[in-house]
Amino acid sequence: MTAVRVREQASVGPDQAQFRYRAVLLLVLVLLIFEVLAPDEDWARAVDVALSGTALTVTVATSRARQPVRRVRARAVAVVALLIFIGVATGLLSAGVAWAVVTVLLAAIPVALVGGLLRLVQVDGVTLQVVAGALAIYLLVGLLFASVIAFVAKVSGTPYFAQGSKVTGGDHVYYSFTVLTTTGFGDYTAATAVGHALAVLEMLTGQLYLVTVIGILVGNFRGSRKER
Repeated sequence: MTAVRVREQASVGPDQAQFRYRAVLLLVLVLLIFEVLAPDEDWARAVDVALSGTALTVTVATSRARQPVRRVRARAVAVVALLIFIGVATGLLSAGVAWAVVTVLLAAIPVALVGGLLRLVQVDGVTLQVVAGALAIYLLVGLLFASVIAFVAKVSGTPYFAQGSKVTGGDHVYYSFTVLTTTGFGDYTAATAVGHALAVLEMLTGQLYLVTVIGILVGNFRGSRKER
């Protein structure tokens, strides 16, 4: 087993980066907290773009794809995020554009993570990097649902929440994670049929992900620790 792992690591080559999914998890966590606390202003939306773009860049740059491919993809993401950051910070791009960009970046991170996580599990088994990557996906699910909720609230002709229509982007994120974790404080509740459907979908997604994906990973991680 050890010899096989050594050969697999040797086949990766010296030009291949190591996974840094703990860094991705930290960036996503910082983004989550920032979105809850930040006001709805241009500078805050620009920071959202910067954080989400950085998280995606780290995910792409530290994968074990071939070095030329990895570098091109990482640089492309970084350049695009930087240009949009400047546009949002200077007011050249609207809040709607900033929201759309952040949503796309957030959706791209788990897509990039899944492939890397599967390769990492095949080579090294369940490691702390794998658990960190899986937890990052869980947080990203909550942020993506918050984006969907914000969109529905914007285009709907009626208030999304029974408590009124004066809510911020941070309130959407806060509500999303109370639903995802099935905490349900009750200070914000969906007032429409679409909102109810989204809440049910998010609750099911959060619970099934924790029970299946996270549960299996943690169980296998403990098993590998005992074998050693």
